[in-house]
Amino acid sequence: MTPRRWIAAALVAGAAAGVVGLDRAQPQTAADSSEPRLFAPGVVSTPDDEFGGAFTPDGKTVFFDKSVVRHYLYVICESHFENGAWSTPCVAPFSGSYRDSDPVLSPDGSKLYFVSDRPVNGVPKTDFDIWVVPRRGDGWGQPEHLDAPVNSEFGEYFASAASNGDLYFSSARPGGKGGLDVYRSRFVDGKYVAPENLGDAINSESWELDCLVSPDASFLIVGAIGRPDSLGNFDLYVSYSRDGAWTPLEILGPKVNTTSRDYSPRLSPDGRSLVFTSEKDFANEPLAKALTYDEFENGLNSLCNGSGNIYQIDLRAAGIAPHRN
Repeated sequence: MTPRRWIAAALVAGAAAGVVGLDRAQPQTAADSSEPRLFAPGVVSTPDDEFGGAFTPDGKTVFFDKSVVRHYLYVICESHFENGAWSTPCVAPFSGSYRDSDPVLSPDGSKLYFVSDRPVNGVPKTDFDIWVVPRRGDGWGQPEHLDAPVNSEFGEYFASAASNGDLYFSSARPGGKGGLDVYRSRFVDGKYVAPENLGDAINSESWELDCLVSPDASFLIVGAIGRPDSLGNFDLYVSYSRDGAWTPLEILGPKVNTTSRDYSPRLSPDGRSLVFTSEKDFANEPLAKALTYDEFENGLNSLCNGSGNIYQIDLRAAGIAPHRN
């Protein structure tokens, strides 16, 4: 995912010094993001496992996940830009009891979509369903379960909405091409209609899990594992809408994808930056020299220890051309 040499000495020193990140309300601008940069290092991106990074339209609140090791519990957290810095995160008011994952805001910020294994109508769940939390003034309402035809008795994951209300998500429901396929449910007359599989351009015999649609539905960013051009784990891909059809997925470049897990895409509020998660670590590529025990311990306790961190990079530097013809 990156051509740079992630040698131990450089990363351990960078983590200790506080890797360059963002401390502004607006996540990142095209002028300063030609390389992937950690978001809010030491506050949001820490040695723990974080993923996601969904910003409110004003750029002053970010929602993201923290995960227990081995993913036995996912918790949605939030941080606020206050007095020139990102605040110590807290658990979002609608999370903390179940495995709540993949927070994604609607383009206007009026809704937050996420997936969860929380009970539905008091009945325990063994799979994930899509939920939505409406904005209520300065706060949030109660999570609402999206019933059929969006949710099914099979798992649904990573929902994102275009400005017209159409919902894109992945599902393990029967009839797909692989273990997980990407679907679209159009929003017609105030309700979601039967989801349609996005077909061979997007889906394959592999797993297409993450699916982030741009607000104008001109492009789709997909996180997938097991495709023939994969670099070894989850990778991020892009597809463009042309004349009513999706172009075949194209793997993003080496500034985004590595041999580690690279996933969970979002867009910055200004639409110019890709926000994504990577599990790249201090030994992602061959080391320049053998590590001492102390160097290895320092690496394990650094930001780049192999747990998820949140990064930002300019869309074009990532290999995405938003208005490509």
